[in-house]
Amino acid sequence: MLFWLKEEMAPQEFTRRLATVITHVDEIMQQEIRPLVAVDIIEQLHRQFAILSGGRGKDGAPIITFPEFVGFKHIPDEDFLNVMTYLTSVPSMEAASIGFVIVIDRRRDKWSSIKASLTRIAVAFPGNLQLILILRPSRFIQRTFTDIGIKYYRDEFKMKVPIVVLNSVSDLHDYIDKSQLTADLGGTLEYRHSQWINHRTAIENFALALKTTAQMLQTFGACLATTELPRSIPSTEDLLMSHMRQWNKLQDELKLLGKQGATLLSCMQEPATKSPTSKLSLHEVENVATMERLLVQLDETQKAFIQFWSEHHLKLNQYLQLQHFEHSFCEVKLALDNLLAEQAEFSDIGDSVMHVEQLLKEHKKLEGEGQESLEKAQLLAVIGDQLIQSHHYAVDSIRPRCAELRHLCDDFINENKKKHDILEKSLELHRRLDKVSQWCEAGVYLLASQAVDKYQSREGIDIALNDIETFLGTAKEYQLPSSKDFYNQYELMLTLDIKTKAQKVLQKLSDVQEIFHKRQMSLMKLAARQTRPVQPVAPHPESSPKWASPKISQPSTLVSLVPHQKTSEEPYTETDLNSEEKEDDETKSEVKNEEILESSHDADNPEPEQPDGSKNLSHSRHIIRDLVETEVTYIKEIKNIIDGYIIPMDFIWLKHLIPDVLQNNKEFLFGNIRELYEFHSRTFLKELEKCTENPELLARCFLKRVSLCP
Repeated sequence: MLFWLKEEMAPQEFTRRLATVITHVDEIMQQEIRPLVAVDIIEQLHRQFAILSGGRGKDGAPIITFPEFVGFKHIPDEDFLNVMTYLTSVPSMEAASIGFVIVIDRRRDKWSSIKASLTRIAVAFPGNLQLILILRPSRFIQRTFTDIGIKYYRDEFKMKVPIVVLNSVSDLHDYIDKSQLTADLGGTLEYRHSQWINHRTAIENFALALKTTAQMLQTFGACLATTELPRSIPSTEDLLMSHMRQWNKLQDELKLLGKQGATLLSCMQEPATKSPTSKLSLHEVENVATMERLLVQLDETQKAFIQFWSEHHLKLNQYLQLQHFEHSFCEVKLALDNLLAEQAEFSDIGDSVMHVEQLLKEHKKLEGEGQESLEKAQLLAVIGDQLIQSHHYAVDSIRPRCAELRHLCDDFINENKKKHDILEKSLELHRRLDKVSQWCEAGVYLLASQAVDKYQSREGIDIALNDIETFLGTAKEYQLPSSKDFYNQYELMLTLDIKTKAQKVLQKLSDVQEIFHKRQMSLMKLAARQTRPVQPVAPHPESSPKWASPKISQPSTLVSLVPHQKTSEEPYTETDLNSEEKEDDETKSEVKNEEILESSHDADNPEPEQPDGSKNLSHSRHIIRDLVETEVTYIKEIKNIIDGYIIPMDFIWLKHLIPDVLQNNKEFLFGNIRELYEFHSRTFLKELEKCTENPELLARCFLKRVSLCP
């Protein structure tokens, strides 16, 4: 993936702008015309056999002066050509196009020197010539030779420009103004050859440094254009640091080059700044103009580089930010996915209050563990929004990830709330079921604790009825539900197990309510018998067939054989056994009292007599049906103990709630309750049901219970 595809200023544009700068530098230094620089021919320039003083002819043509130089004819042709090529390339293109004026000073020399100069100029002068002015030798003989030689060799020189031979400096002033001539030619133009060489060398060195720096920047931009961005964060950070080091190095070089150029320009302008009356010579003005143009190119180079680097650095930083964002996104998304997976596995809603409370703790723990991941995800989404607002180039990639993070957070939070609400409702359900069970157990205990012997009086019956009505009035406190309302309220969360448990509890509630109803009816019947007026009857017991009838002896005997059935879901203890014996006695007493009341009622309200055997058989069947109902209730209660207490002791999630002394000691705690359940449900109940049709088998049934019961 190439990074520059989305750049505003790609390296190609940057390279093009630097190429333009390099071209301008070459134009300023006229590299296409003059392949040489002053430092290359510094020795030849210092010999000063030809100078470019900066003077101009009347039409602005540059003046090249050949001062008096002993041994001019011995200068190598290559050196002469190099110096001429260099000097003709120094003036601007506009000035050079006018043509050069050459002044040859041979006042102290010979005709041979003039001839050698003209010959070399005619053969090797690279520029456009306009005029040649010659100050001929001052000695008479050499002057004569010069006049003759010029006339004789003019055609040989093959020059199309005028050649003027001057006798004196004053004649020269007719062609060139004194202000454009140096002092040795009678002019006022200040010229120091060593300073001129230094300035030219400095300008060219500066131009070369600027060109080299621009080429380095070109190479830097091209390197960036071909750089493949790494995929790992450390590699990207290393790449960014490497580019920063290169940037700082190039920036330092540009700053140093700028300082050097400013110093050089200041040195060139120094003569004019020292005195208000001083003016720069024309060649100094040209040098200043050249430096100013070079500094302009340097400034353009620096601006282009800064713009290029700013955009590059921004994009590279954005790429690193994107890598950090995507790396954090992968980590946070993995954490959220794991949380959601763990949350999805958290599907149990519990089957008891303790279980649900434990699940709520685990759910709260899961919620706490997920809080850190949620905060990271929300913070990362905010960072993504900031990247989008900062016009990050990868907005199209960041925006959907921010949306996905928020979606995952919302899913976790909503599902968490949903799970919590379900567990709270499950807890409410099991608490209501437990309340119903507690109410039923309290009701059974109340019925079992009512003494039957107190039913002999109206006051005792009223107390018992009042206790029953008071207890039934507590049903509102326990919020006893109806089956229909209960299922409508909790239908959506009823699993098969919870539904089975709820059915058992509601059935138990229905059974207890039915028992209370029967007890109320029985007590109200007894109360009605108590309040019936007694008819005065003459005491003739010997003549009464009912007086001697052992009416209640047989039922009492039968009832005494029926064991009391435990109704609580709590395990049996020694106290429970004692209570069971007590309740057996109360049941016997209750049956006896009812029989006595019925006998009294029969005595007070005589009916047509029936055979004693038929009456006793009917009464026995009624008692046996009560025994069957009691036995069924007893079997249900044992089954509730097994399902509610014994089986849950094997649940792993309840192990921590069971004391160590009871771990793996169900037999010690509950004894042979399973064998009791199997015997009563499969054997004794069936035998007891047979006695309904044949009451004479009841005694044998109880004897069998005594012999076979575990």
